[in-house]
Parts: sequence; C-alpha cells; structure tokens
Amino acid sequence: MAEFSKLLTKTDIQKRLSLPTKCFKSLPSLKGSHVRDFPAIDESGFVWTFQCSTRKKGHPKPVLSKGWLAFVRHKELKVGDRVKFFKEKDRSGPATPFYRVEAEKEIKIFGAIFGYSPIVAPFP
Repeated sequence: MAEFSKLLTKTDIQKRLSLPTKCFKSLPSLKGSHVRDFPAIDESGFVWTFQCSTRKKGHPKPVLSKGWLAFVRHKELKVGDRVKFFKEKDRSGPATPFYRVEAEKEIKIFGAIFGYSPIVAPFP
C-alpha cells in the first residue's frame, strides 16, 4: 500500500510537487533542517534523487523540488495523472528505509475517468 499518493495539478507539473502536511510522517526526517535529498526507485529500477523541503517560516508544507521536474518530463506526466510513494525497509542491511515511486496515467473514456495505468518508461 502506498505511503501517500497525489493527483497531479498544474503546479505539480510545472514547478514542484506540493504535498499535504500529513505526508511528513512518510517522508525522510529533515533532522532539524528545512531541506533533505532522498533517493526513490521507479518501476524501471532507475534511482531518482528528490529534494524535500519546507518553508523556513510559517506553515511547514513539504514540497519536492530538485529532481522532480526531470521525473515529470521523463514520465510525460500531465495534470490528473497520479504519483505514489512507498516507504520500504532494506532487508539486506540496516533498518534504513528506502523509497519507491510510481507514476500512473489517467485513463479517460468519453471524458470520464475510468482508472489509472502504470507508466513504465525506459531509463533516462
């Protein structure tokens, strides 16, 4: 089951992935900072490095910036598509979690959303 998923908006496609505050528990700890890079493996086995950050002041809403737009372009994501993040334990080493990321295309039939289909794109 996904730790969190999000239907993509125009801002998510053009600038950064903006996440609800409730996603904090699923993201890597910022350890007293307001920014942290973390790797995520896609369905093709490619490792993407995303940067998670929050505002220094005010509401600490998490966003993914660095690496995110390259992921969007490579997967050819559009508004209405969905992205899912999974947090998993590495069974071969210490209890350090790693992340998987999946992208899904919106499937429409006669203008109605019918479902979502996984995007499997070759390595960049």
